[in-house]
Amino acid sequence: MENHTEPTTSVPEKKRGLSRRRLVLGAAGAAVAIAAVGGAVTALSVNSADASDKSGVAHGPLHTDGGDIVDGKGKKVVLTGVNWFGSETGTFAPHGLWKRNLDSMVDQMAETGFNTLRLPYSNELFDAGSKPNGIDFKKNPQLKGLNGLQIMDKVVESATKHGMMVILDQHRPDQYGQSELWHTEKVSESKWLSDWKMLAARYKDNDKVIGADLHNEPRGQATWGDGNPQTDWKMAAEKAGNTIHSVNKNWLIFVEGNDNYKNESTWWGGELRGAKEHPVKLKEADKVVYSPHDYGPGVYNQNWFMDKSFPNNMPAFWDKHWGYLKKNNTAPVMLGEFGGKKSAGNSTEAVWQKSLMTYLKKNGMSYTYWCWNPDSGDTGGVLKNDWTTVDPGKKALVSMYQAPLAQAEKDAGKASQ
Repeated sequence: MENHTEPTTSVPEKKRGLSRRRLVLGAAGAAVAIAAVGGAVTALSVNSADASDKSGVAHGPLHTDGGDIVDGKGKKVVLTGVNWFGSETGTFAPHGLWKRNLDSMVDQMAETGFNTLRLPYSNELFDAGSKPNGIDFKKNPQLKGLNGLQIMDKVVESATKHGMMVILDQHRPDQYGQSELWHTEKVSESKWLSDWKMLAARYKDNDKVIGADLHNEPRGQATWGDGNPQTDWKMAAEKAGNTIHSVNKNWLIFVEGNDNYKNESTWWGGELRGAKEHPVKLKEADKVVYSPHDYGPGVYNQNWFMDKSFPNNMPAFWDKHWGYLKKNNTAPVMLGEFGGKKSAGNSTEAVWQKSLMTYLKKNGMSYTYWCWNPDSGDTGGVLKNDWTTVDPGKKALVSMYQAPLAQAEKDAGKASQ
């Protein structure tokens, strides 16, 4: 998701007209931004699509087995998480830290039942001149004087101490917006790869940092499986995955789709039919998780929402574009982004969200919900605009399907608001 507000300092908030991703069959539109990373972890496992099974702690790095994510002993692990954006924007830190203490925010995520955090970033975050802002240092004294990468360290440390798994998401090349391809004039492919290699090495010893969402919402010029080194997203994903595994073999590699296949288009990052003929193949063969994005009519009123059979037509739509990978036992699927403002009642958007959550649960698929932040213009967030109160409709929605947390450290504690 891309359409959100952001502060220029720790006090005022300023609207920015960021483009949002959307598309219709046969036509392009605007876009959504945020992604996810996944990998190895010690977490509570789920042995069926029913997330109420809380038997045992996962052992060893995560890997894949057919359509499942499993631990070192073969127990199924389901990721049911949330996105918290901001580090990819000009604040160079997650949003809301002008209002809340970091640890209290993460504690509330865990209390709300999320077991995974998808954390977006931009490559600009790592530049020496990228100064974090939009932070109340009285509420967050531990962040004062830190650069963006060091703040990422603190977020990762807090999340994993609270028992959450973390997926890192390369969401943008810079603070100004998403890119169609993984490489731009400002961020070369070699820079993209070296940044991933740095992060994989940096978090290698934290077993709850489970992987990498390689590039958020490939689209437009992005192709799949055609062998063009400038545009073939499948080829680039293999290169990045193998680069990451050269320093950290434990990480899962989360690969989004592009936006079109054989002249038919869907959501940015949401088209994975090409993976049937051209699957992503890594040297570490059991580390690939496909991670599409899917949105509702609040983002763009696609024709499938207006079909007379809605919502009964939606499972076949999801099966066609990405769900088949899990249902055919080819590879795990983690829906990296979905969300909407209306989650309760009988509106098309609310019905769509509940239908999608039911589909994910029935098929044992993982997800990270978009998003925790209330300042996503297209979807709103799990939190209300006060950055403190959990929206009851969103709470009821995500509670339909949640897997347990990893084991939290005893000293994680609860921080003051």
